[in-house]
Amino acid sequence: MTSQTREQATAGPERAPWPRVTRSARAHRARGFTLLEMLAVIVLIGIIGAIVVRQVGGSVDKGKYGAGKAQLLTLGQKVENYALDNGSPPASLEALVKRPPNAPNWQGPYAKPSDLVDPFGHTFGYKAPGEHGSYDLVFYGQDGQPGGDGYSKDIGNWQ
Repeated sequence: MTSQTREQATAGPERAPWPRVTRSARAHRARGFTLLEMLAVIVLIGIIGAIVVRQVGGSVDKGKYGAGKAQLLTLGQKVENYALDNGSPPASLEALVKRPPNAPNWQGPYAKPSDLVDPFGHTFGYKAPGEHGSYDLVFYGQDGQPGGDGYSKDIGNWQ
């Protein structure tokens, strides 16, 4: 062997540019996460989930309230169709679904039973003759009761 090859053979392998990982460091990394780290992640996921549910929950009520207002208008048109065929609005909203005995020109059904229930699951308020016209039709909002604010505010067909 030449002197140059002998030096290379005894010098050993070239060192990598990064530090060598020892066996104890490798064993420490393979252990995984500590209980405290896992609990911190679970708490953060819970906080984010609560914020998301809160935001989505408010949007659902807003959507139902808007759908109830639209359904009020549609149901009012169905009452008008009944009145055009029979000369006056029905005595109750059920007459839109099932023929009443005093409706000689009934061309219905004018509505499905599900049309008589608002998106919150409450029945619409109805009075014929009404105080504001030939009939009053009222969407009571989220609470299903007369009066209220926000998503429980009442809306009538005359407004």
